[in-house]
Amino acid sequence: MTACIVGWAHTPFGKLDDPDIESLIHRVARAAVEDAGLAVEDVEALAVGLFNNGFSAQDFPSSLAFNAVPAWRFLPAVRVENACATGTAAIHAGRDMIAAGRAKVVLVIGVEKMTSTPGPKVGDALLAASYRAEEAEVEGGFAGVFARIAQAYFQRWGDQSDALAMIAAKNHAHGVNNPYAQIRKDLGFEFCRSVHERNPYVAPPLRRTDCSLVSDGAAAVVLAAEEVARSLTKAVRFRSAVHVNELMPLSLRNPIVFEGAAKAWADAKAEAGITLDDLDFVETHDCFTIAELLEYEAMGLVPEGKGPVAAMEGWTRMGGTLPVNPSGGLKSKGHPIGATGVSMHALAAMQLTGAAGAMQVPGASLGAVFNMGGVAVANYVSVLEPLR
Repeated sequence: MTACIVGWAHTPFGKLDDPDIESLIHRVARAAVEDAGLAVEDVEALAVGLFNNGFSAQDFPSSLAFNAVPAWRFLPAVRVENACATGTAAIHAGRDMIAAGRAKVVLVIGVEKMTSTPGPKVGDALLAASYRAEEAEVEGGFAGVFARIAQAYFQRWGDQSDALAMIAAKNHAHGVNNPYAQIRKDLGFEFCRSVHERNPYVAPPLRRTDCSLVSDGAAAVVLAAEEVARSLTKAVRFRSAVHVNELMPLSLRNPIVFEGAAKAWADAKAEAGITLDDLDFVETHDCFTIAELLEYEAMGLVPEGKGPVAAMEGWTRMGGTLPVNPSGGLKSKGHPIGATGVSMHALAAMQLTGAAGAMQVPGASLGAVFNMGGVAVANYVSVLEPLR
């Protein structure tokens, strides 16, 4: 059975007053089911994405939604984790339940509470998504790992600091229109390209504006078998959904070519029977601006080394050749690890049902999501379209 996204809910992302992940889960669990036009009793299974790794004292989140909705007691529920791709991994778990005939309606929740954790501990928790055996001592933690990638790219293709700044500026401009975004301010290219007190180097050449945000938040989507989805008021179908994992050590691969991501994109386009030109928008994983630049090349928008052209010439802005991150991306929206992939799918579904408000890409009828864990280690691509 094919799974469709039929409802969603989304908290704001940022430094939230919610005391814990349970509070965040409760904010989206019932709301997503109601948005789908279903009763809570229609839900037959749950999948919860949580990275954690020390951000939350409460682990084992799979049954936490039951405290808010007692009707779900005794349902199968599972926690899923795959680094920064945790949210999409949870969606795949829900899709697998439906494909296996084990359920017709699955609630998928992604959640993370990060801002209560002290800065040094945040850095160490995130570094766990890299290969500690080789990268544990990298200055700047996970940002330092991506800084090394940026340095290698610059050595190969020249200093592209302005292209990274343009990506940051583009995403902040888009994020102004996202009611869920952590930063809703158009910072501008000059602010993002300059190094100053408000935009210092985090790990050269990456500035603060090149790095995604430490965030709290939750998002949820309801997945339904197509036979159920056809009876509901809105439904977005997975035209393809691909998962490709890659080697972790950067020493064993070319760090400036995201080969696993490129394979995921190639497989997803082939499965969907499309080319990149058919897409109306992409939500991609801009944990750092250098990641988004490399993802332009991995998706096939430009050849290797030409990512800066797409950035500097405005191809990926709203109204450009292929709008990328009309939501503002992780850069503007924020990046609560476990919630990110679920959020990306919810926002893509909004686009495809004409419900994205000021974020709306006019006439969007085919979109894609790329969510990755680690340095392009876990790579997920979804191609999405309205069911009808």
